[in-house]
Amino acid sequence: MRLSEMRQILDERGIKLTKSLGQNFLHDNNQLRRIVELAELSKSNRVLEIGPGLGPLTELLLERVGEVFGIEKDKRLCEILHQRFPKLELLHADALDHLQTESKDWRDWKVVSNLPYSVASPIIVELCESAPVMMVVTLQLEVVRRLVAKAGSADYGLLTLLVQLHYEPREHFKIPPGCFFPPPDVDSACIKLVRRTSPLVSKEIEAVFRKVVKRGLSQRRKMMLKLLKQDWPGEKLQAAFAETGLSETIRAEQVDLLTFVKLAEILHQT
Repeated sequence: MRLSEMRQILDERGIKLTKSLGQNFLHDNNQLRRIVELAELSKSNRVLEIGPGLGPLTELLLERVGEVFGIEKDKRLCEILHQRFPKLELLHADALDHLQTESKDWRDWKVVSNLPYSVASPIIVELCESAPVMMVVTLQLEVVRRLVAKAGSADYGLLTLLVQLHYEPREHFKIPPGCFFPPPDVDSACIKLVRRTSPLVSKEIEAVFRKVVKRGLSQRRKMMLKLLKQDWPGEKLQAAFAETGLSETIRAEQVDLLTFVKLAEILHQT
């Protein structure tokens, strides 16, 4: 779909795009093809697309896979999508609300989407719970940097740990603002996240892991041990820190994923 086609459809229907919905539509064919190639699609695949908009990515997905399920919040765009793609299974809904309230097994699906930037991070965290086999998503560049961050870096934080617990970040590439209509005020990038072949923790220990990382990173400048004392006795924490080789003065932003996993396992046992 060329930019001129996008403008024509919007003008003919008198549609004014809404910034609050993150309506910046990717129209550059080269970038769209790169996204599709990154997802390694085949006819046996089923794809979830969140926020298809006018359908430039949807069109390529329908050509390559057996089933596409779209979730679109803007009713005006749903009407256009129904007309353009009769075979598209489309839900008019808020994607984040839908993922949080409706139980659907996405484990055999791939997610390929240009996500609405305002809610992209919580959507990704929610998708981690339903565990699609792969996510290839376009996001703000700063969010992509957080997803690939290593311990000790400025971008490393809660989002990094919650996502990397379940997914391995793979390739990513930047997309210039001019490839979107209208151009966003931020830099963008597409990233590929692949579900881990074996879970790092059980569901029971994951609850402890989440509690540890959320508390530990709640005040980045404070020592993690002091913060965790709000939830666990000091002597248990000191023993757990000693067993994992952690200094009692360390800050959570300096602790890597696997050490957090080990700490959660120990605290789960105590």
